[in-house]
Formats: sequence, C-alpha cells, structure tokens
Amino acid sequence: MPRLSRWMVRAAFLHLAYGFLFGGLMLLHKAWPLHPRAMALLPWHIHAMLIGWTVQFTFGVAFWIFPRFALERPGDPRGRSGLAWAAFGLLNAGVVLAGASVWIPLPAAAGLPFLGAALEAAGVAAFLIHLWPRIRPAGMGSP
Repeated sequence: MPRLSRWMVRAAFLHLAYGFLFGGLMLLHKAWPLHPRAMALLPWHIHAMLIGWTVQFTFGVAFWIFPRFALERPGDPRGRSGLAWAAFGLLNAGVVLAGASVWIPLPAAAGLPFLGAALEAAGVAAFLIHLWPRIRPAGMGSP
C-alpha cells in the first residue's frame, strides 16, 4: 500500500474515532444534560463522519487500487500524486476548520464554516483531477 494511502486511511480512522466520540457525547447529552453547548458538536460530527471518514477512506483506497501507469510514467506510476497529497491536506484542514468553527467566538469565526467547506470541495476536486486519467474502460488495465 502506498504511503499516501496509509496516511489517508489512518486519518480517516482518526476522524471516525472522534466522530463517534462526538456523536456519543451528543446522545449522552440528550439523556443526561452535560453542557449547554454539547449539541454544538453536530457540525463537527457531520463533517468528521461524512468527509473525514467516508470520503477520505474512499480516496485512500482509490489511490491504492486504481490502475497505474506502469510504462507511461515510470517515475510516478500513480500519476500526479502531488494533487492527491494536496487533497489529503485540504480535506483534513477543511474538516477541522468547519468543525472547530462552532467553538470559536462568533465574530472571529463568521466565515470559517464556509472556508472549511470550500477547502473540502477543493480537496475533492484536486483528487478527482488526479484520478481522472487513471479511469479506464474494463479490460484495459495497466499497459
């Protein structure tokens, strides 16, 4: 498994862990009130589980499993992997920014949810640009 795939899968499991933690805290808060702002964890929970866990895990496996350019690009058989690394950074920064913005005082965090979502979208776009040349019809495989 390539190094980027390992990093993406590990980060995805980290997002899964704290997404479960935040979801559990919110469920616990419904039964026994913990803190007045406990339900403010919901946006972070949503971003962690949908983008941080699901999308990033999928990207990590896709980077590893999609066909490689064995003969066409011997130096970088997986194509423009710089874009995939950028997607890794953008996705994680977007999840943290969009989630943590609810805990930052309001005037300072006015645009942070939008910025976090924009970083996530840029990460998805960067990964799709990286992956697009590796999509081939069935039966063609690596040359």
